[in-house]
Amino acid sequence: MGAESQKIVFGMPLPAEKDAQRGSRKPRLDKAERDQMIFQTIHVDTLIPEDHPARAIWEFVGKMDLTSLYLKINAVEGTAGRSATDPHTLISLWIYAYSQGISSAREMEKLCEYHPAFQWLTGMKVINHHTLSDFRIGNKEALDGLFTQTLGLLSAENLITLERVMHDGTKIKANAGADSFRTEERIQAHLKMAKAHLESMGDPTETPSDDRARKARERAAHERKERLETALRELEKIRAHKPDEEAMRKARASQTDPEARIMKQSNGGYGPSYNVQISTDRANGVIVGVEATQEANDCGRLLPAVEKIQENTGCLPKQMVADGGYTNRQNILAMDEKGVEFIGSMPDVSKTTLAQFARRGIDPAFYPGSFRYNPKRNTYTCPAGKVLTYAGKAKRHGLTEYHYRANDNDCAACAFKEKCCPQSPKKGRCVVRTENHSVVHAFITKMNTPEAKEIYRQRGPTAEFPNAWIKEKMKLRQFRLRGLRKIGMECVWACLTYNIQSWIRLRWSPPGLSSVMC
Repeated sequence: MGAESQKIVFGMPLPAEKDAQRGSRKPRLDKAERDQMIFQTIHVDTLIPEDHPARAIWEFVGKMDLTSLYLKINAVEGTAGRSATDPHTLISLWIYAYSQGISSAREMEKLCEYHPAFQWLTGMKVINHHTLSDFRIGNKEALDGLFTQTLGLLSAENLITLERVMHDGTKIKANAGADSFRTEERIQAHLKMAKAHLESMGDPTETPSDDRARKARERAAHERKERLETALRELEKIRAHKPDEEAMRKARASQTDPEARIMKQSNGGYGPSYNVQISTDRANGVIVGVEATQEANDCGRLLPAVEKIQENTGCLPKQMVADGGYTNRQNILAMDEKGVEFIGSMPDVSKTTLAQFARRGIDPAFYPGSFRYNPKRNTYTCPAGKVLTYAGKAKRHGLTEYHYRANDNDCAACAFKEKCCPQSPKKGRCVVRTENHSVVHAFITKMNTPEAKEIYRQRGPTAEFPNAWIKEKMKLRQFRLRGLRKIGMECVWACLTYNIQSWIRLRWSPPGLSSVMC
């Protein structure tokens, strides 16, 4: 390579040659100028692609009958006043927000300023967070109607069959801390202080109309007083379930969310929560019923769940599948009366029963299984050879108990008394024989078949998936709102969003892309 060719490589000067040409001159750069105002032409419809989920949500909401919401609007054509925000827009905004794990009205207001999907939904308008918040909690009947309409639309597209419905419950934390729970004495003291604070504020009617800060403080003081009064009422409900006076005296209620209850969480800890019951159709995983309750135990919520499904869809499910928390004799009989086939896991109480005998000091050799029953004479014979005769019966839900008792004198003189009945110094040993109702017996027999066991194995993937999706994808591990009524509405919003997302996944086809494919 010659001397001239060494100076040029692929038409570019070598570094040394470039330095000689540039000298002390700085490089010319196109830098970002942020301290400026610009005018920009935007075609709103191109802010998001054709297959964006916001378009699908807008399309689905457009299929609903929103007449009840439009009738509430006072601003009409030909009269003075500011125009109301279209309910179609507000519903679509909330559904899209929940689908993205957003449940804050203030955050949504900010997103309307710059987020393409929110700008597309609002048409580049910024909607005040008060408008968003008031709409979410101010239309319960209409919201329930939207959920029912959604099920109707999905059913029309063969996404709901009600052939088999899986039911499950999940605990979601309340918007209150564990340290917000107080005894009656503390709540009464705080209520007295709240009333004194309100009185010190003076007459609200004398407040200047432009004093927004003072009005906000008064509103907050009134809300605190109402929460404390609600806490006292809820405390009475909590006391009604306490076993003794000492427990009643120590009962506590939350001052932040009085209707919340202390419940066990999935991580093993305890905290203020609500129990959310969700019914899911097996065919395509559509939620057909939802309810928020204060009850920590699931066993009493199966029948209300079936009634909620009937209310939402107009039909009863043919088959209901639930876990052991719902499977008891009372629910088995209730499902039979409703004409709904029940599939569940009957809890094994044998270990609990044996533990009770152990706590009473009974020797394993004298457990009921060691007593021989004579069906002809309707008597029992104990391991020591003494006879226990029929003493009466007691009926419970789906179960009849037959009681047999030994002669008091036989047990008193028995050498095995301390092993057989140590806690009954004067009375003879008692043994109980149980007999299930025919419906319960048929249920237990059915659940021992391979077919029923296979159906029950389908419960977990179907029933627990919506719970996981709502908590993980929608980030609803803790409620944003407070109070059972508002909590119920937030649950409906979440389940409405979940169902529309299911429709998007299973049925929606973007119009623009469909025409291209054709």
